[in-house]
Amino acid sequence: MTDTALVLGAGGLTGVGWEIGILHGLAEAGTDLSTADLVIGSSAGSVVGAQLTSGLLTLPELYERQLADPRGEIPAHLGAGTMLRFVQAAITSRTPEAYARKLARMEPGDGAQGGADRREVIARRLVSHEWPGRPLLVTAVDAVTGELRAFGKDSGVPVVDAVAASCAVPGVWPAVTLEGRKWIDGGVHSCANAHLAAGYARIVVIAPTAAGGGVVVSPRRQAARLAAEGARVEVITPDPAARMAFGRNVLDPARRAPAARAGLAQAAAHAEAVAALWAGGTMKA
Repeated sequence: MTDTALVLGAGGLTGVGWEIGILHGLAEAGTDLSTADLVIGSSAGSVVGAQLTSGLLTLPELYERQLADPRGEIPAHLGAGTMLRFVQAAITSRTPEAYARKLARMEPGDGAQGGADRREVIARRLVSHEWPGRPLLVTAVDAVTGELRAFGKDSGVPVVDAVAASCAVPGVWPAVTLEGRKWIDGGVHSCANAHLAAGYARIVVIAPTAAGGGVVVSPRRQAARLAAEGARVEVITPDPAARMAFGRNVLDPARRAPAARAGLAQAAAHAEAVAALWAGGTMKA
């Protein structure tokens, strides 16, 4: 087995803030997960993964960015009707690919911005517009076939475009065209896509969205499969205080800072287990 992998899951702007808060808190406690041999990011996690692996800012600096005024972000909303369609698609699909194809048919909400405007927002979020030298995988889903793809440095796709595709939430943002195909949010296939870390010995999964349902496999189910294959896995999902900080709209830029603070506070509860795993010790049950 290869050694360490960090999996960063989907979860909107609040997920970005919370993940960075968790990472910052763990580093303050003595475990810097940015040293992972592989980083896998989906949707919110793709933003965090690209920022983390750039090597241009420290975790304290990345954390401070989450607390800054979110001007330039485009407010969006996952309404009750959109969420209901997500649930209905999940329980009426037999495969993740079929589920993704249904979601891909959802039209973006009124006022949604796409193309150059949306790409500019994603570009401002990233620290670097070049793929890092270290292994980073950014997930997206083919809007026609529903198949998951992991973009990396050798894909030929610019990192900004890969992250934009990974963040293209169906029913909220338009699909992103790459290589003549349309792509939607990587979190559509599963909330974390932790299965892509198969073959790694020690894996930490940080997943703002804890639940699965229907064909959407939860991060903990994916972690259990990895553990059954011999990996040691630690999964971190939001505690009640973090969920409260997220509020009802994970795409609200104003909730990013409270989510980051909640992640920083929550990290202490996971510091011992993550430190033991990352150092090669026995994983806590």
